[in-house]
Amino acid sequence: MRGNVLFVEDEEALQMTVGDRLRNEGLAVEYASDGDEGFEKATQLPFDLIILDIMLPKKSGFDVCKDIRDAGLITPILMLTARGQTSDKVSGLKIGADDYVTKPFNMLELMARVEALLRRAPIRPAIQTGVFDFGSIHVDLMGTEATRDGTVVNLSAREFQLLRYLVEHRGVTLSREELLKQVWGYSANIYTRTVDVHVASLRQKLEDDPKQPKFILTVQGLGYKFKA
Repeated sequence: MRGNVLFVEDEEALQMTVGDRLRNEGLAVEYASDGDEGFEKATQLPFDLIILDIMLPKKSGFDVCKDIRDAGLITPILMLTARGQTSDKVSGLKIGADDYVTKPFNMLELMARVEALLRRAPIRPAIQTGVFDFGSIHVDLMGTEATRDGTVVNLSAREFQLLRYLVEHRGVTLSREELLKQVWGYSANIYTRTVDVHVASLRQKLEDDPKQPKFILTVQGLGYKFKA
């Protein structure tokens, strides 16, 4: 599986358990711990699937789901809750949820439902066409080429692989460990500054001001995020 998932859940242990499994399946995961944060991220960042708990601080999952749909987003939503009453399931589906899983759940069943919903997720035009533009940069994902103001940027194979991964997961905070594993194929438990060195190189080649980047951002203590 591939794609970006927003997991809105206030239980930290469940965040870690489900999040780890999603990443092991090849998915990039962004977290939100309350309803307000969940709605903000859902409407500001691109996701292929939203896993949404109902019992959340500040704003319930029902309200978040309704607000997401009222905002015009068609991202698939999987409701996740400890409630098992049929009325709750019907309520969630009526306000725009696509599926519903009740806690405690079987992880295999959850992954099967996630996979099914990801197949229904709208394809992003940039990835579908194989091209992506940001600032003065044009990236041809299929042709493995990047240009700046029409001039080809000299990127190494690894730099382009890193850029491609960042573009495909734009808006998602990516840890160094994930980048090492997905781009380099390294074990996540090794220590290396390879990611930092390559990010610095990409900034030098793509950013107007590498010291104050607009696109490849550092998320302190977490990793990097591509924003366009």
